[in-house]
Amino acid sequence: MSDTPVRLGTPAGRWVLLTAVLGSGLAMLDSTVVNVALPHIGRDLDADLAVLQWTVNAYMLTLAGLILLGGALGDRFGRRRVFVIGTVWFATASLLCGLAPDATVLIAARALQGVGGALLTPGSLALIQAIFHPDDRAGAVGAWSGLGGVASAVGPFVGGWLVDGPGWRWVFLINLPLAAICVPVALRHVPETRDPGAHGRFDVLGATLGALSLGAVTYALIAAPDQGASPWVIGPAVAGVLLGVAFVRLEKRRTDPMLPPEIFSSRMFTAVNGVTLFIYAAFSGFFFLSVIQLQVVVGWSALAAGTALLPTTVLMLLLSARSGRLAQRIGPRIPLTVGPLLCAAGMLLMTRVGPGAVYWRDVLPALTVLGLGMTALVAPLTATVLASVDVARAGLASGINNAAARAAGLIAVAALPLLAGMGPDVYRDPTGFEDTFRRAMLWCAGSLALGGILAWLSVRPTTLKTRPTGEQPCHPECKYHCGVSSPPLDLGDVA
Repeated sequence: MSDTPVRLGTPAGRWVLLTAVLGSGLAMLDSTVVNVALPHIGRDLDADLAVLQWTVNAYMLTLAGLILLGGALGDRFGRRRVFVIGTVWFATASLLCGLAPDATVLIAARALQGVGGALLTPGSLALIQAIFHPDDRAGAVGAWSGLGGVASAVGPFVGGWLVDGPGWRWVFLINLPLAAICVPVALRHVPETRDPGAHGRFDVLGATLGALSLGAVTYALIAAPDQGASPWVIGPAVAGVLLGVAFVRLEKRRTDPMLPPEIFSSRMFTAVNGVTLFIYAAFSGFFFLSVIQLQVVVGWSALAAGTALLPTTVLMLLLSARSGRLAQRIGPRIPLTVGPLLCAAGMLLMTRVGPGAVYWRDVLPALTVLGLGMTALVAPLTATVLASVDVARAGLASGINNAAARAAGLIAVAALPLLAGMGPDVYRDPTGFEDTFRRAMLWCAGSLALGGILAWLSVRPTTLKTRPTGEQPCHPECKYHCGVSSPPLDLGDVA
């Protein structure tokens, strides 16, 4: 904690909040603009669908595998220091993405971006938690969340404008001026903090095994449509499973694991994370494919396609707080059942979107229903995760749920084209993509329905407990989630 807690209304408080917002906005904006650029990236680099999948997944892979470790590094070596390193790393990788001469360099640079994101993302919220006075933390987090949500909301519009204007490379290069503002402000105005109780070894081996397991399975799923049941597919798939087993065994043996297995002794916690996997797999698959559908099949520009998705984000920004309060009164079971089913209905409505689609008639109804479903479930989902474990482990629980959501998205983007029968060049063929997109939406709707059913069967119909302001988890690797009831993913991660 800071030696002298900063008050929100002071100049020092405003500088700290600006730094946190710039940092989180950097990651949110990047997440929302890249999907819009995918068809143009494919055409410019003469790349197949697998390259577009890896453009998304290379970032998600390193981010999901290292985000818990990034929080621990900040606690040990200084939250401002790790935050600044992450910001510089992210900006440098963004520059490499913007200058990438081919698909290989772009994918490698996206993986490096994920490493920077794993240092930057937890650090943004950790600064608020560690520096602000306990009485001001809720207000600071609210301002941080609201202003970050603005970045998510404008991201698709900005991304489409950049892609249609100066070109897709600028969706990465736009990160440079933001980082150029963020780093000097952080170094000049943000005090350094660290956790004096952070000790023990970092679980680098666990993080490496987890990332390699996810990476091997992802590679097999992406390669399967082109190579079939070849050794280049079966080998990585088997290796990924074996690495996953090794990861679980390692975490059971370590005294200070990144992912303590005993936390899953809570039936509620395990069930809600299962719900998270089904829900965020569907969300990630939807937002990956829908912008391609709107550009390739419907024929809209990148700007029109990106702007078309705004209703989901706007509805979440306007109604999520009310949804959270409602769930506190009636319990999480109904929102976590009805929300996914509404989302499933929205994705089924998207199967009507094809050539000659009219926005207000075909697209807007689907996105409105989807947005209402997301609004109903996201806040109660996170609150239920926090309420399912002891207060001292709330930060760890939130961190695991965050990582589970990102891992679900990673696997979904890899597996959904395979399940829908998408070939390597399908996104160049409007007719072929239209047919497979409809099948993909059925898979997404099915995943959401399973999530809703699991929630109904496993979530107790009790009211949610709230934690007193200032109570903090003690686990060093997740302390950046202290006292925060926010979605397991930033809005930009699914949009």
